[in-house]
Amino acid sequence: MYDAIEKETAERVLHRLRVDQLQEDRDAAHRTWVRAAGKKEESRAARRAFLEANAALREGKKGLRKVTSAATMHRINDTLSSALTWGIKREQAFAKNWAQLVELPLVTRPKPLVWTPERIEHWKRTGEKPGPVMVWTPELTGQFLDFVKDDWLYELWHSFIFLGPRRGKMAALPWTEVNTDALWLRISQQIVDVAYKLYGEAPKSDSVRTLSLSLESGDNLVSFRAKQEQKRQEWADAYVETGRVWTHESGEELHPDWISRRFTRLVELSGLPPVRLHDLRHLAATLSLLAGTDIKVVQEKPGHSSRQITSDTYTSLLPEMTRAEADSVMAVVPRDVPFEVRTALEIPETAWQGDIAIFFAHGARQLGDTWAVGAQTQPDSDLLGMTELAGRGQEDAANASVKWIRDHCTANGLELVRVENFNDRYPEEQRTDFSLTHFTVARSKAPRVDGWALPQGLPPTAGRSARRASSGRRKAA
Repeated sequence: MYDAIEKETAERVLHRLRVDQLQEDRDAAHRTWVRAAGKKEESRAARRAFLEANAALREGKKGLRKVTSAATMHRINDTLSSALTWGIKREQAFAKNWAQLVELPLVTRPKPLVWTPERIEHWKRTGEKPGPVMVWTPELTGQFLDFVKDDWLYELWHSFIFLGPRRGKMAALPWTEVNTDALWLRISQQIVDVAYKLYGEAPKSDSVRTLSLSLESGDNLVSFRAKQEQKRQEWADAYVETGRVWTHESGEELHPDWISRRFTRLVELSGLPPVRLHDLRHLAATLSLLAGTDIKVVQEKPGHSSRQITSDTYTSLLPEMTRAEADSVMAVVPRDVPFEVRTALEIPETAWQGDIAIFFAHGARQLGDTWAVGAQTQPDSDLLGMTELAGRGQEDAANASVKWIRDHCTANGLELVRVENFNDRYPEEQRTDFSLTHFTVARSKAPRVDGWALPQGLPPTAGRSARRASSGRRKAA
């Protein structure tokens, strides 16, 4: 059986390669047609060539099927082994579990890679992806969300990025499993397609889970429901009532494959390095880890069966995550580097964004081992304060900066939220003479749970309104 699968797989691979070549021929013909604009005879000939290449591509795609991977073969064998084991135990129909004797190709699970500037440059130059599973950086993620902010399904793309569900489960999500007041949604259904026909079914028992929503995600769902209601009125009797959260403007349910194709097209239009829709699951988990979320909580997003899988897959993904881990160690275990305050630190009101202030401590070697460290909100802004120390290198300057800022926070009732060491931003030849440390400071710690208690007489929804109003003030600030 497996020999037949491998033979069929080889034929499918050859078929796919032929289709890829036809695709390249079609695209080249289209580019020639575009370049021939304004030249009547040449344009006609180019148009005919394009139509012929496009027809050849459509013909070549007929019968195209997915390639059976080694992982799929292992799943087939596992299912067969389970059936044979049941037959041996229950019916005694078989003498041996022959599936356990089958030797299959090894499966290597590809690790996600991040789109670093070097990999982006290589992709732009050659069109090659460094690996099958790629993940955007937070900056690239923000650029994509800005690009699709006017798309009908903006809220869906936002949910994929920050929640990390599978496409079939998002396509099946009904409004009855969403609570925008308590800020949660429950994954309890999924849609699968067979020969492009949709079928609903329950997911695996360990995949049924409830995901908590951020205030922004909750507001997005409220916004999308309002858009749906507007389209319901515009389409009137032609509107299709499905009860799904995510639909077309006509109310029709989304096909999982259509969601993937739409996402791919948006990525192409944005000009960003390519990622698959499925890769957003990895992005969601990685962003949570980068934000400092406990790995047990992150495990719930992709629905992993163990935290070990989550740890092995994501903890080494983003370079920023590795740096943050090193910086957190430096922040937790400060070094005692003596320094002298030349100008007392003062954080002006203009540096605060709500209850958060972000600034840098820039150190520069003066004479010998003498270092001057100044705090600034921007490279060209006025100094917020200045210290001087005798240090052996940039690490001493960075450690002295941490102690300086921590002492200031302790004396003024502030909280040092985050420390990031940016020393590696300098070229190798400058690292002996310069230091750069990034600080995030908060005016107060997060309120206790009892701080969210509702005054007597207010309805339950008032709590959510108050929280959103508070969130809105923070964003406005």
